[in-house]
Amino acid sequence: MPAVIDWDLAVATGVRLVRPGPQVSREEARQAVAELRRLSREAEGHVKDFTGIDSAPPEEATVVDRPGWIRANVDGFKVVLEPLTQKVGSNMPAIVSAVGSRITGVEVGAVLAFLASRVLGQYELFLPPDPDGNAPTGRLTLVAPNIVHAERELGVDTRDFRLWVCLHEETHRVQFTGVPWLRPYLQAQMTEFLTISELDLSTLLERMRDVTDAVADAFRGGEGNIIEAIQTPEQKAVLDRVTAVMTLVEGHGDYVMDAVGPSVVPTVADIRAKFQRRRGGGSRVDQLIRRLLGLDLKMKQYAEGSTFVRTVVDEAGMEGFNKVWTSAETLPTRQEIADPQSWMRRVLSSGALPPSQNGQNGHHGQNGAAPAAEHGEDAPAE
Repeated sequence: MPAVIDWDLAVATGVRLVRPGPQVSREEARQAVAELRRLSREAEGHVKDFTGIDSAPPEEATVVDRPGWIRANVDGFKVVLEPLTQKVGSNMPAIVSAVGSRITGVEVGAVLAFLASRVLGQYELFLPPDPDGNAPTGRLTLVAPNIVHAERELGVDTRDFRLWVCLHEETHRVQFTGVPWLRPYLQAQMTEFLTISELDLSTLLERMRDVTDAVADAFRGGEGNIIEAIQTPEQKAVLDRVTAVMTLVEGHGDYVMDAVGPSVVPTVADIRAKFQRRRGGGSRVDQLIRRLLGLDLKMKQYAEGSTFVRTVVDEAGMEGFNKVWTSAETLPTRQEIADPQSWMRRVLSSGALPPSQNGQNGHHGQNGAAPAAEHGEDAPAE
């Protein structure tokens, strides 16, 4: 089958373009890696105790440099995009594929190079099969040079900052290993998004015009971004569901990292204040690229999702909030994320929660009700 994306070229491009990390000695690098691995294990206990979610036993975090993060994410892209590559590749002439795959390979590599110097960590949901053909459940990855760079730039306590980042990422691991249905549900939604429309030549040309308009809007200071520009109406409905899930899990991660923080991260208030200022900074070019890639929308996800979680926990307790993980039917919609009261009326006041999917009734909340589950992308992504 003709290739749709030249993945080897994507890796080579990303590694060539990515900026070098901060200058550290070999001993400083060794100590940072060792401490991040240790703190990732420590964070697991704090997250499980606070959330009441019964998840799989933790595995030591994988600590990588920027090129390592690029290679890992290309592996993840291959898994996520496989349905699309099969659909498009089977109908694409070989000469078009040969040229197009190299173009897309360079484009993917350039995007990854930009992100590789900003992402602090992530829980990788989609990994290639192991040598025995089994699909791994996920992997917690921390990008050591970015964490070191951020803590130096912010002037914060290094141990506290590293644990704070680990708390966010460990929350994602607990989410997706604590509920067996959430990962396949999210993957099914992403597969539907990628394969829902026919990609004929006229459609592709129309999408390219939409992308051009989005770029022009971003240069004018508008909110246009490439992700929204390439959607069909059918894809928008699916993306709304994916966005709602990711807003929930990212907001939950932000809520947990700050709520657990005061007891185990003494300087958490200082870290959060400085980090929020850093998220909004950057050069005009940097801000433009972030807007085009939809990263500004991701920052809104953190804030909106955290507000949703905080509101529900304040009014219904952790046990009430954890009903969100019972099944796909109890997940909030995008509208409910913005209106937590409507979700509580629908789910908590109905008195008729659906049974957990796949017959799973893990330990959820303080009293052992049902279980909880990018990103994706990431610990606080920059």
